[in-house]
Amino acid sequence: MGTRHRKSRKRRGSRTCGWGQIGQHRKTGAKGGRGHAGMHKHKWTWVLKYDPDYFGKHGFYRPNKREVRSMNLIQLSALVESLERRGELKLIEGMPVIDLSALGIGKLIGGGNVDRRIMVIVDSWTERAEKVIKEAGGRLVKPKEIEGVAS
Repeated sequence: MGTRHRKSRKRRGSRTCGWGQIGQHRKTGAKGGRGHAGMHKHKWTWVLKYDPDYFGKHGFYRPNKREVRSMNLIQLSALVESLERRGELKLIEGMPVIDLSALGIGKLIGGGNVDRRIMVIVDSWTERAEKVIKEAGGRLVKPKEIEGVAS
């Protein structure tokens, strides 16, 4: 429709622009309230059509879920090489020692291979990680047990 044919252009000279007397089509009563007023009442069909997920609970929150940071064996061997290059590698019983628990890593996972003896201090590990480390001649130690090993 052309703008010149619209009702808003035709009724410009009058005070109410064709909406009757006494403030009709003016304030928030015309739209059923401000904001989300009436969402559970007279605007319910609007909610069903345009925002059906507005009300109710969705999903489940697990308050005790804690995420354990993990590291693969291939990442471990890369870490050993970079520490060795920088000269920051510690030795115990002739083996390089990597303290993953001090780095914030909670679990060692068996992805990849290790080609040298390494002592790894970590809270938990998978069976494959343990097998690969032991086959290479290394050891897996929990942080509580390390006091007896270091002395």
